Amino acid sequence: MTAGAGAVRALQGLILSVPVALFSLGLATDVAYLKTAEMQWSNFSSWAVAGGLAFAGTALVWSLIDLARGRRGVSRLVYSGALAVLCLLALLNAFKHSQDGWSSVGAFGVALSALCCLLALIAGWLRYSGMLDEGAVR
Repeated sequence: MTAGAGAVRALQGLILSVPVALFSLGLATDVAYLKTAEMQWSNFSSWAVAGGLAFAGTALVWSLIDLARGRRGVSRLVYSGALAVLCLLALLNAFKHSQDGWSSVGAFGVALSALCCLLALIAGWLRYSGMLDEGAVR
């Protein structure tokens, strides 16, 4: 791996770390909102989901560029698929969290946040485990 490739891999990892953190925060603030009914927790969740979606979309675009450049393998396809599903669910989650009042979270909003958190963790595990590296066993 060249120095440039290492820098690109590090940048991809930094970009992916943001949705992992923000979707985890979104789930935590959704649970806090359901327990307290304090509207500010719902606002925090909305911003966390929106920020996580923006960075997950960036990570998805980068993974699609890697696929287009011929870097294939089962782990890369699973990684790109997880990011694609994450972006779709996060968009739905952002729409759900944009509703007014109690309906902005509810059981469906928490379920979406939990799925987004899980998919972000799976994508992060694939990225940080080294399974996507060129020399990794596929």
